[in-house]
Amino acid sequence: MADALVIETTDLRKHYDRVEALRGLNLQVPTGSICGFLGRNGAGKTTTIKILLGITRPTSGQARVFGLAADQPEASVDIRRRTGFVSDDKDLYDDMTVQEMIRFTAAFFPRWRADLERRYLGRFGLRPDVKVKTLSRGTRTKLALLLALCRGAELLILDEPTSGLDPAVTEEVLQALVAHVASEEMTVFFSTHQIAEVDQIADRVAIIDRGRAVVTGALDDLRENFRRIEFVFDGDAPEPSFRAPGVERVQRKGRVLTVLSSAGADRILDEARALSPVSWTSSPSP
Repeated sequence: MADALVIETTDLRKHYDRVEALRGLNLQVPTGSICGFLGRNGAGKTTTIKILLGITRPTSGQARVFGLAADQPEASVDIRRRTGFVSDDKDLYDDMTVQEMIRFTAAFFPRWRADLERRYLGRFGLRPDVKVKTLSRGTRTKLALLLALCRGAELLILDEPTSGLDPAVTEEVLQALVAHVASEEMTVFFSTHQIAEVDQIADRVAIIDRGRAVVTGALDDLRENFRRIEFVFDGDAPEPSFRAPGVERVQRKGRVLTVLSSAGADRILDEARALSPVSWTSSPSP
């Protein structure tokens, strides 16, 4: 079903003592999409992923994956069986060889795809007899991706998969993801703080800021409708109350006032003229 959702969160909240990591996150990821989960470090991306995988429980709200409640123990086990996950740390056993790491992982997944294993060993240039501890950061990422892609998963969740990689390896990893989704039935949900990565491979985007989704939707629609408008003033930026439709977020920093709009820039610019800005710029967002 075209409109079926693999991931759905409703008013999702998570508190760590006095820190609000998530503050009412609403998120929808349709089946078969590549969704970029974009936000700065500390915005709540990793906390969201941990809740989706049942690693941690929300303070309140709901998170469902495959229609299953992620905070229910039995359901979370089923979610993890059907999901491939690559963490930022690329959790691997250093004392194993590449082949031993693959065989160890494959033993846990009855739907392991030997054909994909052969494909990605060749594509990523992974030597089976090499010890994991000798692999470069980029090659470790490729091995972790192989382990996730070959397990027959319906959903692939990646937490900052290209963090610390050089541009050539980043390009190789991103293109492998696009090719895999094109040939297999899979949904990809990947967190990043790099807009270029989202723009390159995603068809949907969710932008999270301080624990809330401030922008969500199809990337083509966002390119057409969402604008980031920055106003510069002589002194400190004012605190306006815009009446124009589509104002998603307003931020003040020194002399700069930034407005995120989901309904273009014209109505906001009309209102802002009364504030007498020194200059303004409008750009697509993201």
